[in-house]
Amino acid sequence: MIKIEKFVVNPLGENSYVAYDETGECVFIDPGFYYNEEFDEIKEFVSSNNLKPVAIVNTHCHFDHIMGVEWLRKKYGIPFLAHEADSFWVERAVEQGRMFGFEMNTVSPINNFLTEQENYAFGNSVFEVIHVPGHSPGHVCFYNKESDILLAGDVLFYGSIGRTDLPGGNYQELISGIKSKLFVLPDNTVVYSGHGPETKLGFEKSTNPFLT
Repeated sequence: MIKIEKFVVNPLGENSYVAYDETGECVFIDPGFYYNEEFDEIKEFVSSNNLKPVAIVNTHCHFDHIMGVEWLRKKYGIPFLAHEADSFWVERAVEQGRMFGFEMNTVSPINNFLTEQENYAFGNSVFEVIHVPGHSPGHVCFYNKESDILLAGDVLFYGSIGRTDLPGGNYQELISGIKSKLFVLPDNTVVYSGHGPETKLGFEKSTNPFLT
């Protein structure tokens, strides 16, 4: 079974996650760590739980979700995985941050690309990779049936959806993707979003004003 630990980080209140299972292997999802104390906190969590980091896997590559990528990649010697269609956001990391008033270091290119045709496995666990563009062209979600969890990034929030006004965004594409690819999953699936609290798919199906 996959366990999820959430860290609310950086000035934008981004949710960074560590997913791990009984083997001790773990992956960092959307690491937006920005302040030194945030890096100290994640380092302590990994150490105190005797975890073995194996990769960074991102739902998408907007700057607030990749602030901690280089530090983690160098600290643990692990690859950075994301969808190829979001490569341009990695290339523009410094520019992205500057637009919103943040100093960003250069982020090296994605090491390996995630695709909807291939699941992502670590330890004894498997994430189904679901491509849901609209917030960003390469946005993916990670679903694990056994644990009833969906790491939805900035596609779906408690009572809301991701913004679509940034380059590569598309409102109709986002709505269509949520309804056709996410809402077919079980209602009791817990949704871990890129910002804000957790929710459940069934609750969003019946109450989300953008989707009902």
